[in-house]
Order: sequence, then C-alpha cells, then structure tokens
Amino acid sequence: MTRTPHRRAILQGLLGLPTLGLLPIASAANGTASPGLRRIPSSDEQIPAVGLGSWITFNVGNNPVLRRESTAVIAAFLEAGGGMIDSSPMYGSAQEVIGNALRKIGATERLFSADKVWTRDNDGTGQIETTRRHWGVERFDLLQVHNLVSWHTHLPRLVEMKARGELRYIGVTTSHGRRHDELAEIMAEHPIDFVQLTYNVLDREAEQRLLPLARERGIAVIVNRPFRRGALTTALEREPLPAWASDIGAESWAQVLLKFILAHPAVTTAIPATTNVEHVLENKRAALGPILDTAARERIAAAVRAL
Repeated sequence: MTRTPHRRAILQGLLGLPTLGLLPIASAANGTASPGLRRIPSSDEQIPAVGLGSWITFNVGNNPVLRRESTAVIAAFLEAGGGMIDSSPMYGSAQEVIGNALRKIGATERLFSADKVWTRDNDGTGQIETTRRHWGVERFDLLQVHNLVSWHTHLPRLVEMKARGELRYIGVTTSHGRRHDELAEIMAEHPIDFVQLTYNVLDREAEQRLLPLARERGIAVIVNRPFRRGALTTALEREPLPAWASDIGAESWAQVLLKFILAHPAVTTAIPATTNVEHVLENKRAALGPILDTAARERIAAAVRAL
C-alpha cells in the first residue's frame, strides 16, 4: 500500500501548500539507475545523491510552528525520493524533531537514517540508544564517529555493532577542513563504509588527498557544508544567474553549487540543510541531468571566485 497520498496531505495540511510538482521515486529495479542515485562502494546499494542535513535548521525545541515546518520539510524530502537524513547528538533538539516528524508522516521506506556518536565517554552505547529512541527507528542505516571525538574507542564498537546486525554502515566525520591528516589515516587503515567531510566550490582541500583516497579505498563520501551553512547561497542570490546555467540544467545558484559537488566522482551524497520546502525540492532537482565534466566544474569555480 502506497503512503504517497498521506505525505502529500501532510505537506498541504501543515502549511497550506498547493499540490507540489514532486519528483518521482528513483528506482533501480529494472537494472538501470536514476541519475539521482549514487552507489555505496562497500555494498553497491544505491542512495539519492542529495540528502538532508539537520544542523541548526531542526534545532527548534518544542516550538509547535517550527516543528510543523520541520515536519513539512522532511515530508517533502521523502516524497521527492528521500535518502539520507543526517543528524547528531550535538545538534540540540534536531534528533527529537526528526523523530517527531517521522512519527507524524508514518512512512520511512525512503529514509536512509544517519546519525553519530559524539561523546568523550568511553562507553557510547547509552548515547546511541538514546539517539535511536529519539528517531524511533529499529536500527540506523549509518552511524558515524562525529568529528573524530574518541574515535579510537567508538569506531571498534561500531564495527562490532555492524557485525551483529545492529546497524548497516559505519563511518567517521569531520568538518570545516579540520584534522584531514588524521582522517586520511583512518580511511587508509580502518574498514569504514562512509566518510563525511566539508567540500564545496570554495573549500576544495579534500580534492588533494581525501577524495582520491575514498575512491581508492571504496569509501562513500558525504559532503557537509555544501553552501558554507548558507553563506554562499546568501551571497550569490544578489548576483544574476549566468546564462550558461541553463546549459547544465541549473535553475538557481544553489543547484549550480550542488552540481559542482555532485560531479566529483568520489562524492556519494551531499546533505544541505534547509527549513524551506521549496528549497528541498530545488536541491533534489540538482541531482538530475548529465554529470558535469571538469571544464564545467572549473567554470563554476571561476565564476564564484570572481563574484
């Protein structure tokens, strides 16, 4: 039984939205992948190339209006193909807000749940269980060691949990371009499925070592801060969209920035955060169309630097 009408009813009922032109679910059942899907190297499973972050945007506490808006964003995301929703114990009330939304929506078949362990306590199992209860999922698709905090302790535990079937994938994260040397050592020496890092049109250090290493080691890459927490899109919205944007299938600067990221062959999924339903759908559409070549990517980078 399909749950699509229920999600659309939530979208329209929560915010009084009109009927949305939503993307179809991408399917690989016939042996061909949608252009909006990317392969996880360690399993060959395919997930949508555009996910959803929750840092700041879903940290809304118990505010009923903001919770309704967060639920509408998550409902639109799932209706538009779904994929990875990423959170952390560090993100305030975000985990509870996500769980509240998932309970209201009542359908998670398009969800790829990703969270983190973030504690200096040697035993992170209590935090992991609290996180799971907040989300209301039976098990996570992906658990990551957040910002490499006490990774020597937590990563072996995640490996054991995966072996017992208590989660599907494991990974480590960093952001703001920090601790890249240590991250590279972990990638080279430990059996991780995912790595999460900062990468965008201006922050390109990951291209030098981390992204090539991910391809070499068969590690999926999650890109955080694709818009520099909104600073890039805010700055660029004052500038006219270049005429060549239509040639790459971009309708906005946000799509241009995402297409730049998704064109790198090591990138699996990017996780922009938003509080706006229209932006969710706009971000999702950035994964459609042909993959940009190197020349197109460098034209985007040059245009952004010039502005």
